[in-house]
Amino acid sequence: MTAAEIEHVIELAGLAPSLHNSQPWRFRVLPHVIELHYDPSHRLPATDPSERELRLACGAALFNLRLALEGAGVRPVVTLLPHLAEPTVLAEIRSGGRAEPRPERLRLRDAIPKRHSHRAPFRDIPVPAADRNQMLHAAQAEQCWLHLITPGEVGPLEGLVHRAHRVQEASPRFRAEMAAWTGRPADVWEGVPASAAGPKPGPQDQWVHRDFSAGTAARPEGLEYESHPLLAVLCSHREGQEAELQAGQAAQHVWLTATDRGLSASMISEVIEVPDTRDELRQMLGGTLHPQALLRIGYGGGAAVPAPRRAVDDLILDDDT
Repeated sequence: MTAAEIEHVIELAGLAPSLHNSQPWRFRVLPHVIELHYDPSHRLPATDPSERELRLACGAALFNLRLALEGAGVRPVVTLLPHLAEPTVLAEIRSGGRAEPRPERLRLRDAIPKRHSHRAPFRDIPVPAADRNQMLHAAQAEQCWLHLITPGEVGPLEGLVHRAHRVQEASPRFRAEMAAWTGRPADVWEGVPASAAGPKPGPQDQWVHRDFSAGTAARPEGLEYESHPLLAVLCSHREGQEAELQAGQAAQHVWLTATDRGLSASMISEVIEVPDTRDELRQMLGGTLHPQALLRIGYGGGAAVPAPRRAVDDLILDDDT
């Protein structure tokens, strides 16, 4: 691959979603391998003390990288958590030879720059069954499971989300970390700027509680969040770091599938970040699956504003770094 092709591949990888748009990934490009590293300086210890969401985000970046390589005609061969690598290496990606990309994979690759977190209300239009099925298949393709919340599960899940939100808001460390990463000026290349924050949530809102504007954006008169979005829990079949990296790839596969089909999404993270509510959610789903992400999916009421991104040069590790 040429230097320009490699730069484009890394640029697409860096468009993955991450908690508070922290972008906790970096890449080392060597002659025969690309290493995916996590960036210790982009941890969020108050919200993500186990670094589970950091690994989910890096898994999403890995899925983007796979798609970008396939689009360039390279069949990626991925090794997760290689044993002899540096401690920050989460994956190694090598070439498995040339391969003609499939049309459906090219559509997913083309959806990467179109995918943004839609924190504003959705339109009151149900998600078609065909689109739901495609998202289910996307999760299964990455060895994970997507559980679509049933009407009977909505009430218990809402209670868990509200309780998790109260637990986090009671923590001064969480509030300080949230404020540090949200409501940022437009010229800062990480975190959530006020322009991408969505409207300020209100006490009547059932599903959207976090104020990503850090109090800088007022809620427009009469703007209401939907009561019944499509809610989907992305689950792994196992626990551990490898399962979290797989879940990150699955979540991105689902999200890009939704984007390709004209849908928008955002994360409802708190219910899985708080250990007690995550465990109760797991029991609600039958006790065998491990919840990794809760997605709110629907038709956006307008174009989502993209969050800023780190420059490609900042994502590539030098040999001396």
